[in-house]
Amino acid sequence: MKRQLTSFILSAVISIQCFAQDPAAQKFAAEITAKRTKKHLKVLASDKYEGRETGKRGAEMAAAYLAREFKKLKLTAPVKGSYLQDVELIETSIIVNSLEVNGKKLQYLTDFTFSGSGEAKIINTDEIIFIGSGTESDLKNTTIADKVVLLKQEGETAEINKRLNFIKNKKPTLIIAVNFDTTKPQHSHLAGASLSVKNGIRESVPMRANTPGVIQIGSEIADKILSRSGKTFGELNADNGSQLIKADVKLNYEPVKRGLKSSNVLGFLEGTDLKDELLVYSAHYDHIGMNPDGGKDKVFNGADDDASGTSGVLAIARAFAKAKNDGNGPRRSILFLMFTGEEKNLLGSEYYALNPVFPFAKTITNLNVDMIGRIGTDYLNSPDSSNYCFLVGADRLSTDLYKISENANAIYTKLKIDYKHNAPDDQIYYWSDHYNFAKNGVPVIFYYNGKHDDYHKGSDEISKINFELLAKRAQLAYYTGWDLVMRDKRPVVDVKD
Repeated sequence: MKRQLTSFILSAVISIQCFAQDPAAQKFAAEITAKRTKKHLKVLASDKYEGRETGKRGAEMAAAYLAREFKKLKLTAPVKGSYLQDVELIETSIIVNSLEVNGKKLQYLTDFTFSGSGEAKIINTDEIIFIGSGTESDLKNTTIADKVVLLKQEGETAEINKRLNFIKNKKPTLIIAVNFDTTKPQHSHLAGASLSVKNGIRESVPMRANTPGVIQIGSEIADKILSRSGKTFGELNADNGSQLIKADVKLNYEPVKRGLKSSNVLGFLEGTDLKDELLVYSAHYDHIGMNPDGGKDKVFNGADDDASGTSGVLAIARAFAKAKNDGNGPRRSILFLMFTGEEKNLLGSEYYALNPVFPFAKTITNLNVDMIGRIGTDYLNSPDSSNYCFLVGADRLSTDLYKISENANAIYTKLKIDYKHNAPDDQIYYWSDHYNFAKNGVPVIFYYNGKHDDYHKGSDEISKINFELLAKRAQLAYYTGWDLVMRDKRPVVDVKD
């Protein structure tokens, strides 16, 4: 009886905290539909847009499409009469002049890929050290400073990157990484050339000459490297411990820099009595470009990452624009901000943070939508698979914002909200554009469906999008934003992060 009474009291408290439904908010939420988001996503994730890689033709086409859509909604062009904010970038390409293994020249992209930084370098060695998978136990009692190391790449991308960083800190002169499951080199959207914001945090740091480069190869080239040892890579990998291998490796590379421009896309909706304060909705429209290993499918379409979020924000923009047109406009202003360069280390949002069109002091919250069109791996077999969303960051700077978000969901969308990726030790908080707002003191929420097997693969296709779920997640962001722009007081920043 006592337990039942406690449950009743808790339910009563929750119901008192939840405000009544706002008929106006519900009326315009009806503009955010599966059909409308599908219309936009089919354009942005089409082969025609060539994977929307930053600085390439497809991304420029996507930016132009978004600007046209903002104009159709009669949003104000806030960048001196333009919807486009030019983003000045520096592209640093690492040019491999030559790579020879045991006297045989290898072809870049066909036989290997290369990523690195620093000054021009010539490497010439007649021995390499095999270090297994590059774990701490593999490197026990092994010194690799100033050596060329060979390792097997296995496991999830995050784990591979963690091991690579661990190995780099040991200061080898070169890392040769073998993707043992294929004869081809592993291609990365960050390999070959890197982008940084002109005068930004990365561009201002001098390139370090002692940072080791990484050669990515497949098992076939690995066997050529081992030809003098009398072992195949499979046989070598079966042995225990690190091993010294006789092999001639000659590498000559140098960095080349050039200026590059891309664009953030901005659409502005002016508020009424509180118009000097601003809510920002954001998504990134870029993806990782063309797929060199795709066979007939040469495009990384990026349907979920992040054509889904971009389409969702377009639908949200339509809802608020229609509300204003019908006399129910927001009290605070709203900026709909589509970023370039997220896949290249959050470059578009970094540029905006360095060159804000509207001051951060007046920006009350950033609601960032990045990947909301799929069912992630964590929920594939869950009863909540079609009714959940990961939320990140809501309580990191403002307890008010967390309550507003929870309330919006409790009243309207009733999604299962999962805070797994909001854990202090989870790196997701730092992996999307909201972070460049958060580090400037702006409260944020990141809406996310979680990773799936098609993440950053050619198989992230339109056919796999759950448009009903996409629309519902976008409605949660809309309802949260509706409360934020209509309430008397902005959310208080009361958490030190």
